This record gives sequence, structure tokens and C-alpha cells, in this order.
Amino acid sequence: MRDQDYVRFLKAMLPSLGLCWPGYRKVHRTLGKRLRRRLAELGLDDLDAYRAQLATDPDEHARLDALCRIPISRFWRDRVVFEALGAEVLGALADACARRATRELRAWSCGCASGEEPYSLQILWRAEIQPRWPALGLGILATDADGHMLARARTGCYPRGSLKEMPDRLREPAFVRREGLFCLRPECRAGIEFAQQDVRVAQPDGPFDLILCRNLVFTYFARALQAALLERLVDRLRPGGGLVIGRGERLPIARPDLGRWVPDLPIYRRV
Repeated sequence: MRDQDYVRFLKAMLPSLGLCWPGYRKVHRTLGKRLRRRLAELGLDDLDAYRAQLATDPDEHARLDALCRIPISRFWRDRVVFEALGAEVLGALADACARRATRELRAWSCGCASGEEPYSLQILWRAEIQPRWPALGLGILATDADGHMLARARTGCYPRGSLKEMPDRLREPAFVRREGLFCLRPECRAGIEFAQQDVRVAQPDGPFDLILCRNLVFTYFARALQAALLERLVDRLRPGGGLVIGRGERLPIARPDLGRWVPDLPIYRRV
């Protein structure tokens, strides 16, 4: 089968999963390889046979949905975003929590994949924010639809390549070397809860002071679903709280209650 056969298949099938073709344009060859392997596992000759199976097998529909996940994750992904969180956002949120006499700042990492994002946030907090607000804790809920990714996240050990963007001043105190991997110290894993949850189906209870929803909803999901989930994200965001999306993403609709917190970066504040 030709590459364009898989492209036509994806364009036809992605909407049934609440997904959109433009988000997959750059990674469609990766999905093509996965589909080829899946057809071989099922002993099917072509995509028409696979469509027929999808029409009668709900479990296979769920398997296709899993094949369409793109779990690209690394520590300190989009370095300027984490630098802005450390320089401008987390301190302001911590100060607001202190004024409310709140003991914990709550954050949600939506689509956390193998855990690099919530761990990056925790490492940043411990190194640069907690010394200024020692009585304030950080509680992070990290969710993802993929149980295998969450199992890797809970292990907390990563290859060197996953840490290449993290500054030395943060990386060295946070990790120990173990059998060729970089493993997080126990204190950098504390305060993070991992939970399997598909954001299209359910979302955790708020309110949160900070929500990171990067390179998932506003890249791969259909536009109507993006708008609906944006509403739910904002509902779970405390007034004055921060919403962070991916650097290559845009909000699907204008929201007067979301103002740009940091110029030229996808960090918003609920006003």
C-alpha cells in the first residue's frame, strides 16, 4: 500500500476519534508504520479489510485510538516556557496562595506522557520557589490516557537524551545515575500523583492554580472538541491561575477571561 492510502484512511477515520488531520500531518508516516504493523498482526491484507473490522469490533476501535497517540516528551521541553514559569508565574501563584493562607499550590499536568513535564515542574519548584515560600507545598496531578506511559512515569528513570534541555544547575541535584539511566531522587518525586484519564472523557476536579495542557488538546483534537475542552479547563482554573499550552498551539476561540500572562509565550492567566 502507498503512503497516500494511509493518509486517506487517517483523514476518514480521525474525526470518529475526536481527532483532526492537520495535527497529524507531520507525523503521518509514524502512524502509517503503526498501521502496517497492526494489519500484519491481524493478518489483514489492506485498509479496506481493516475498516470492515473497525465497523464491527469496538475493541479494535479503541486500539486504533491508542495507535494515534503521539507521546513526545522530554524534560524542560520548550525551555523558555519553563524559564518564564520560574521567573514570573510560579512566584506570583505562590504569593497568591500565601495571601489566601493556602498550604498547597495545585497544578494539573494534562497529557503528561512518561512524566517529564510534571517532574520538570517539581524540580523547578524545589530549586527556585520553595526556598522563598517554605511553608507552601506543591501538589501535582499528572494524567494521561496511556497506562504504559504512566508506568514509565512512575518508575522515574530516563535516558540521558530526555534531559538534554534541562539546565545543569537543576539536573545535577535532582538525579542519580543508575544502570545507565538518570533516576529522580525521592524528594523530587514527592507530591506528584499519576492517574490514567482520557481528557476527552473526563477531567479531574478543580480548582487548580496552574494547568499545563501542552501539545495534545490544541494540536491533535478536532476543533469543536478543543473549544469544549477549553471551557472545561478554564472552569477548573482558579481566578488568577495560569494556563500553559504548547508553543506551536493556539486557543481555538477567544476568551475574554484569559489574558496573555507572558508576552510572546503561550502562558495565559484567568482574569
